[in-house]
Amino acid sequence: MNDRDLDNIINTYYKDCYVEDNRLTRDKMHYVEFITTTTYVDKYLKPGDRILEIGAGTGAYSLYYAKKGFQVDAVELVQTNVDVMKSKITLDMNINAIQGNALDLSMYNDNTFDVTLSLGPLYHLFKPEETKKAIDEAIRVTKPGGKIYFAFILFDLTMLTWGFQSKNIYENFGDEKQVSEEFTPNNDENLIFNMRYFSEVKKMISSFNLKQLHYVATDGIGRAIRNTIDEMTDEEYKIYIKYHLSICEREDLIGYSGHILSIVEK
Repeated sequence: MNDRDLDNIINTYYKDCYVEDNRLTRDKMHYVEFITTTTYVDKYLKPGDRILEIGAGTGAYSLYYAKKGFQVDAVELVQTNVDVMKSKITLDMNINAIQGNALDLSMYNDNTFDVTLSLGPLYHLFKPEETKKAIDEAIRVTKPGGKIYFAFILFDLTMLTWGFQSKNIYENFGDEKQVSEEFTPNNDENLIFNMRYFSEVKKMISSFNLKQLHYVATDGIGRAIRNTIDEMTDEEYKIYIKYHLSICEREDLIGYSGHILSIVEK
């Protein structure tokens, strides 16, 4: 596919280094992202809509919506994740889970899906032409008027958590390190995650012929106050979620979210 061998890098990471299956449900802090994303999907989802999830992982969202009665197609690069997802499919679900690549959705015709979720592939793409191809493919398979959800990882919260809280910044700061002397990400193509700025995401999405509906901080500053969130009672957590949803579109705060969504209409 390209000289970076993206498939091998990502397969190795998700097979040997990281457990994807409980990423969104392992604690209250991570679950904020799931609650926020489904809140905004539900905002536009209509009975009978057909859903595509690109980069579906082990199927947290695909299985959730298939269980609600929607017809779902799930494409995932890592075969191990596909196998886990398939093991969770029950007879009452209308879901087709396959191994595939966000850069090539040729198995689907143009204008097929009402809702397209791209909640992971853009984390791993560094070359502008790859990013454009993944976005173009998601647009192509979505119906006119359909909604597309693009997720991105932002940089500054990573600095606070991975950098300063976990004390990784001190060995990874400087010339030819992961973080430059100017505190900007050196997004080396052999890394796993491409970290962006909110302004960068806005500029990128605006270059496509799409109607921008929302920018959403899916987990907000949650990672920076992880212990506080995880120690909340259920009642306290409900209030926190209500607060989070009330501010998650504030552009003065979005830049410090770990993950964001660009929600667009074709």
